[in-house]
Amino acid sequence: MNANDETTPTDWQRTRFRVGGMDCGSCAAKIETALRRVPGVHEVRVSVPNGTMTVTHDPSTGGDAITAPVSRLGYRTGPAEVLTTAGVAAERSDSMDACCGYGHSDSLDRDNARNQAHGHAHGADEWSDPALGELPWWRRPKAQLALASGLALGVAYVVGALVPSVSPWAFLLAMAVGLVPIARRAFAAAGAGTPFSIEMLMTIAAVGAVVIGAVEEATAVVFLFLVGELLEGVAAGRARASIQGLIGLMPDSALVEGDGGVRTMPASGLQVGAVILVRPGDRVAADGVILSGDSALDEAPVTGESVPKRKGEGDRVFAGTINGDGTLRVRVSATAKDNTIARVVRLVEEAQESKAPTERFIDRFSRWYTPGVVVVASLVAVLPPLLAGGIWGEWIYKGLAVLLIGCPCALVISTPAAIAAGLSNGARRGLLMKGGAVLEALGRITTVAFDKTGTLTEGKPRVTDVIAFTGGEQEVLARAASLEAGSSHPLAKAILAAADDAGLTVGPASDTGALTGKGVRGRLDGLELALVSPRAAGERTPLTPEQADRVAALNGEGKTVSVLLVDGRLSGLLAMRDEPRADAQAGIAALREAGIRSLMVTGDNARTARAVADRLGVEPHAELLPEDKQRIVRDLQARGERVAKVGDGINDAPALAAADVGVAMGGGTDVALETADAAALHARVGDVAAMVHLSRRTMANIRQNIVLALGLKAVFLVTTVVGITGLWPAILADTGATVLVTANALRLLSLRP
Repeated sequence: MNANDETTPTDWQRTRFRVGGMDCGSCAAKIETALRRVPGVHEVRVSVPNGTMTVTHDPSTGGDAITAPVSRLGYRTGPAEVLTTAGVAAERSDSMDACCGYGHSDSLDRDNARNQAHGHAHGADEWSDPALGELPWWRRPKAQLALASGLALGVAYVVGALVPSVSPWAFLLAMAVGLVPIARRAFAAAGAGTPFSIEMLMTIAAVGAVVIGAVEEATAVVFLFLVGELLEGVAAGRARASIQGLIGLMPDSALVEGDGGVRTMPASGLQVGAVILVRPGDRVAADGVILSGDSALDEAPVTGESVPKRKGEGDRVFAGTINGDGTLRVRVSATAKDNTIARVVRLVEEAQESKAPTERFIDRFSRWYTPGVVVVASLVAVLPPLLAGGIWGEWIYKGLAVLLIGCPCALVISTPAAIAAGLSNGARRGLLMKGGAVLEALGRITTVAFDKTGTLTEGKPRVTDVIAFTGGEQEVLARAASLEAGSSHPLAKAILAAADDAGLTVGPASDTGALTGKGVRGRLDGLELALVSPRAAGERTPLTPEQADRVAALNGEGKTVSVLLVDGRLSGLLAMRDEPRADAQAGIAALREAGIRSLMVTGDNARTARAVADRLGVEPHAELLPEDKQRIVRDLQARGERVAKVGDGINDAPALAAADVGVAMGGGTDVALETADAAALHARVGDVAAMVHLSRRTMANIRQNIVLALGLKAVFLVTTVVGITGLWPAILADTGATVLVTANALRLLSLRP
């Protein structure tokens, strides 16, 4: 923060810019350092995987003031998105509204229009693809510069072979083709507060090599450096495209009903309330609710669910999913910028801007690492000739090689590349995490506290038992369903669903009415029917000991029992319970195999909680208020446990906030990410174990990257000092380590459970 700032946080504005040309953590560090020196800029977050920078600044600070330092460093800036003008504090308290409420500032739009009109030599036309923000790699400025340098090097070799006397000058001119742009970036970075950039190290090494007569080798090293930068950019672009590729799932157009017919319009222009027609084989153009039709929808592109899901009237559908065998009429419930895909992309981009603890440590370490390398290189070049009579040219050459070996690019990118790949992998599987810190913390969890209703269970009752004392079970179920026809009560819906699953044709009973606090009554085929509680049934007709025992046994299993009476006589029993999710037992077992303890914290009664807990093999804590759940989390943490709380993110908010990691269970737009740190879009218990597995694999990948980056440099440092390797292997060690580290991180994109 600038010392002369007098504005308060509520006066600040938060704006995101697309940035082209970044390919490693050193690029991000240079941009952050440059922008922090701009008056009116308070905070800068740069994300290499996203290709974005998010700047918190005074509203009076225009787009030119922000983008000009970035352009001088050699990077391209795209159009600005104003994330919030209501203040930092407000934005943090309602992050979802802020991330969905993009607007545009007139002043920033004008400034960016001027930036685009400047026509920088590195080409603003690279932003012609608004979805990905970058052209194919072979059309990028770095590719063109590397090609020009390579051609100049080839020409120099030919000229040197034909006219040996001008060979040094030919190579000097060829070196200038690649080195001049590098040197310009180096001095721009130094002027912006980053004197020890890789470009500066490269410039010093190349000029030094020319001074000691190694001009041919210096030219080749410059070319290899440019090729390495190009490879880094290609690798970074692949990681960036992994999540941005979701945007490509959206169809370009939609069939919209209106004016007595159907017309085609751009999907991006669909408004809430519009009715669209989705034919078999088409992608759904927007989030919405099915008005009519029935079809199997392939949700794998959006949620990763491999089995098509059958959906009909009243069910929700998501943009980007593929319609199967039926025509659907869908009422749009979200615009293009607020649909599920857009929200997932935005949330992952914001998460990738949040640095993990390991990444912050690496950043701090690299600030000392590079100056240290410069000192070591200077000592290698000077001390042997001064103290041991070494040959100056030989040791200066070795010192220049050490400079190139010491570039921190591979080390700095080792963590964010893996974090970005891990977050992208999770998003494609419906596992959303709010940043690297959350992804890192999940791997250290020792205990998971689950809510019961809607988390371990489906959140709605189902008929589990139908017992007939007179007639058959189907007759009992059909008569009970006739009494409940048209009711919206959860137990009524369970009975109607069971009848539908059994293929029963149910006609509504006549003369129906509620028995206050007891049940419902009606007439069917001349019979007087009543569906009541066991206590109400006992008031009308005594239950036999056998019948009473059956009711007690069902109640002991945590089930709700309804009694069907026909003409005042007990005809049958229906038992209902909120059943565990299909994958709950396997999900708990997966956590157990990972060495993680599971427990249930619920406000439900102890008997019901115990019945569900016994089936799943978890420790139950029942009849809890929200503050009781929070207290249990705090007690576990006081004993040294690292706790994840899994719930719906609303009534479990105190416990979610208290836990080391809060995970919201839910699908699509109902995910309560405002209160939780992560979300399982599929609402599967097994997804918690999947998050832990992804976290541990990501952290293992980061450790591999750090060892690879430092180990390779250490080997070449030794071989350079003892005279085995020189400038060429040094630059290959630097760019090679960066490419290897990035490629290793990209393996996480294909990780599966």
